[in-house]
Amino acid sequence: MASHRSSARRGHTAAPARHPHRAVAAGRGWTRLAPRPGVLFIVVALLMFSCLLLVHGLARSQVGVDATGAVPAEEAHDEVPAAITDGGPIVDARGATPVSARMPAKTISLTFDDGPDPVWTPQVLEVLRRHQVPATFFVVGSMAAQHPQLLRDIRDAGSEVGLHTFTHPDLSAASDVRIDRELTETQLVLAGALGESSYLLRPPYSSTADAVDNDALRSFRTAGADGYVTVLSDTDSEDWQRPGVDAIVANSIPANGAGGVVLLHDAGGDRSQTVAALDRLIPQLQAQGYRFTTPETAVGLPADNRPVSTVHHLLGATLIGLVAVAGVVVDALTWLLLVVGVLVVLRLVLMLVVAVRHHRQRHRPGFSWGPRVTEPVSVIVPAYNEKENIAATVRSLVASEHPVEVLVVDDGSTDGTAEIVEALARTMRLPNVRVIRQANGGKPAALNAGIAHARHQLIVMIDGDTVFEPATVGRLVAPFADPSVGAVAGNAKVANRRGLISRWQHIEYVMGFNVDRRVYDVLRCMPTIPGAVGAFRRSVLLEVGGVSDDTLAEDTDLTMAICRSGRRVVFEEHARAWTEAPATLGELWRQRYRWSYGTMQSMWKHRRAVLETGASGRFGRAGLGHLAVFQVLLPLLAPLVDIFLIYGLLFLDPVTTLIAWSSVQAIQLVAAVIAFWLEREPLRVLWLLPLQQIVYRQLMYAVVIRSMVTAVGGIRLGWQKLRRVGGLEDLLPAAPEPGTTEIPREQLVVLSRR
Repeated sequence: MASHRSSARRGHTAAPARHPHRAVAAGRGWTRLAPRPGVLFIVVALLMFSCLLLVHGLARSQVGVDATGAVPAEEAHDEVPAAITDGGPIVDARGATPVSARMPAKTISLTFDDGPDPVWTPQVLEVLRRHQVPATFFVVGSMAAQHPQLLRDIRDAGSEVGLHTFTHPDLSAASDVRIDRELTETQLVLAGALGESSYLLRPPYSSTADAVDNDALRSFRTAGADGYVTVLSDTDSEDWQRPGVDAIVANSIPANGAGGVVLLHDAGGDRSQTVAALDRLIPQLQAQGYRFTTPETAVGLPADNRPVSTVHHLLGATLIGLVAVAGVVVDALTWLLLVVGVLVVLRLVLMLVVAVRHHRQRHRPGFSWGPRVTEPVSVIVPAYNEKENIAATVRSLVASEHPVEVLVVDDGSTDGTAEIVEALARTMRLPNVRVIRQANGGKPAALNAGIAHARHQLIVMIDGDTVFEPATVGRLVAPFADPSVGAVAGNAKVANRRGLISRWQHIEYVMGFNVDRRVYDVLRCMPTIPGAVGAFRRSVLLEVGGVSDDTLAEDTDLTMAICRSGRRVVFEEHARAWTEAPATLGELWRQRYRWSYGTMQSMWKHRRAVLETGASGRFGRAGLGHLAVFQVLLPLLAPLVDIFLIYGLLFLDPVTTLIAWSSVQAIQLVAAVIAFWLEREPLRVLWLLPLQQIVYRQLMYAVVIRSMVTAVGGIRLGWQKLRRVGGLEDLLPAAPEPGTTEIPREQLVVLSRR
């Protein structure tokens, strides 16, 4: 993680410096190009991750995992020649006319479907080795890709490997393209694991030759065109039903000394009965004079498994490697998903216990910070091109019930911001409103200039796009009755709640920022006083060196410095301020990108607090720890919930997946209801919460990820000025007539009801 530091420490008399706004404007090309490596990294990482999930999903899809018998259906058979229906289990459809062959008398081919399985395949192989009998294992490609060593064990034991498709679909209902893909993918796995190929195929859900219908014959022809010979069965052990060892043995013995292809399974569930039955079946048949061989040997076809080219071997090895990597990645992500669940529940517990405790403490009868604070307050408004809202901001401040002086620090605005304030002060005859003009130096420089010119010892800072309620300043400075309090965080509210994006931000402010501040207050580790509404003792500001420009989150950096100094920082929920939230996704992205990146810079700057003692150490371990877990780690991992929703719907049980995902959303809803209850906010907006989780939260996750990439890459991010649309005047009454000395307080809108 990287942070940047100015060449000289900026105190309350910071020298002018080039404002990041100007840097962005002057270096427009650089600003657009600098983040591109991070964007490219994220896009490439997402693509790779998606590919791995797709590979893993195909390899471990829950299709065909339980071996079942073929389900007869009333299908047409008119195109199936008698040579097939009345023939044997080995069907060769490679030529123009399909032919079939039967097993010779007293000749048995043991065949195993649906494997390989790491538990049962080795046990089956051990029985075959002990009796020196070969078999043919028709493997599912997705299973074989996970256990390539088992294919080598099969070949080392003298048995053969055939194809049972990659994901176990019913080929009679599959398109020619799907059939080709299923066989090609499985063939690649064999090539990678063995350096060999196979031309023997057993279609999933197939049965005996007399059950072949038109659709099945079509699939045989399609596979035959690619050189495959289909091996059905004529002796079904029915071990998939687990009927007992005696029944499996009896079902596996052909009648009247005939030969047969015996269908068994080495995967798809508990195969202990199959293993035990096999150990009895082989010696029993040998005693009756049966011989054991492979299907192609019995009917005079060429040997099955043959070497492949180096290219095919490398391609197959690559596929197996991808499956292995995907398995490790997804297994790791599964554990991380569990971590997400724990963090979500932990956050809910913090809300239920700590945040509710904070609410009850502040609302208990007789609660008071101490004697009423009556000393006047200096309100600093740093302003850079804030013409849309600056008049509303100043009007709300001069209407305060608490005595204030208003210092508007114009930081080199080019839109007439200073002129608007001066005209307002002149027209309304407001001697307590002053405009300080300075060269463009940045928000920290503007705040430091305001601190230097302030006449009073209590300082309130407010953004130029925010309005206060008449009681806000008084409530904001009330905690200073406690000498241990060095700074106070107010309650920032979203003023423009008409648009969808603004309403989503309103939900986030209530159930995110303000809940966190309650928790931080109780734990005494407040990391951020919002720039929109905060109060400070002047002496504390001077003690920590004023507002630093080391990070893009000067409010967070300042608050952390105050906490480390040992001064208490509290949250005053009744000190409400109404601020204009970004109205478009682009503006929101720029704002949150700066916030997120600036917060990471501040965490990195104050990282040594984790190892320190006293108040600084308490802040480091509790405050920075909370930020790291819930503001960085959780947003980085939270997208896993939605990713696994898509993954589960595609490759797992959709019902179970939806239940799990809905449970997470239910927890989020409970958390939202609690947060809105704490803030006394109407619940009707919460109908947008599910959509917020699907759309808005993804943007916030992307912001954190992008910020992390930017921080790790050491890219210096410039300040990004938001485009204001105005509208805060709507929260105030009409402007007074010229010559009026103040705004009548009784005319003010009761903002807390909005």
